[in-house]
Amino acid sequence: MTATLLLRLEGPQQSWGSRSHFHDRDTSPHPTKSAVIGLLAAADGHDREERRPNGEDFLPLHTLAALRFGVRTDRPGSPHCDFQTAGGGRYPLRPRDLITDPRRAARTEMAAAGTTFTQQAGEGLHDWYGAPKNIAPHPETGTLTAGNLRRQPVTSTRWYLADAAFLAAVQSDDTPLLRRLAARLDHPRNLLWLGRKPYAPTADINAGVHRGTLEDVLHRTAPLPRAHHPLTAWLETPPGTPHATMVNDQPLSFSPRHRAHGPRWEQRTTITPHAPTITWERT
Repeated sequence: MTATLLLRLEGPQQSWGSRSHFHDRDTSPHPTKSAVIGLLAAADGHDREERRPNGEDFLPLHTLAALRFGVRTDRPGSPHCDFQTAGGGRYPLRPRDLITDPRRAARTEMAAAGTTFTQQAGEGLHDWYGAPKNIAPHPETGTLTAGNLRRQPVTSTRWYLADAAFLAAVQSDDTPLLRRLAARLDHPRNLLWLGRKPYAPTADINAGVHRGTLEDVLHRTAPLPRAHHPLTAWLETPPGTPHATMVNDQPLSFSPRHRAHGPRWEQRTTITPHAPTITWERT
């Protein structure tokens, strides 16, 4: 029997990057399949390298990736951009910094003019920023030494959607599989985020398993509060479907060192729920 699991993705901030590269983090206008499958994998306790040292029972990625995917935009939200920095700024000079950073120690000795370590001595080094990183024993002397003495901050541009709400869905003929995933969403083995830490959902993600295809279930589901009409949906389709668009978000590997995605096809459509049978509780 064909069934569909609904996921309510709603929160103050969401980010669904599809082309993020190093310091430039984009967001798609709606959740990607890779992101939703990753969310289900996190709830199921999936290991990115698919290692099972203690016999863990999480589902393999290929099982999750085989689910047919769709998403309905109820509130598109508005795009915003943050400029973020990490590792920059001034820090008080600490004894640990003198030990691990020989160059800093030499500068401090000159500034202190032979006195013992004091806050005043540290304040004389106005051109030093950040703090030593990658501290480890020196291979020859064995003394703790910083392997990274960079003082420049790391900057990034990060886009996100504000006040957006989506209804994602995955379809399968394996109803027990969908019910397992629904239970995992209610009791996740990892923290669940809306695309990026710390974008937390404001409503229960699990919206139930329902009989029918993606199209049928999305048509039977009432719009989320404050929905923008008409409702637009993107539904996964077989290759060669007329008017379908190829997207490169089919997850092949979530390994941090070998992350990979493949192509799939989706079709954009407009959904107008008539006399919906799947409704939302008002609070």
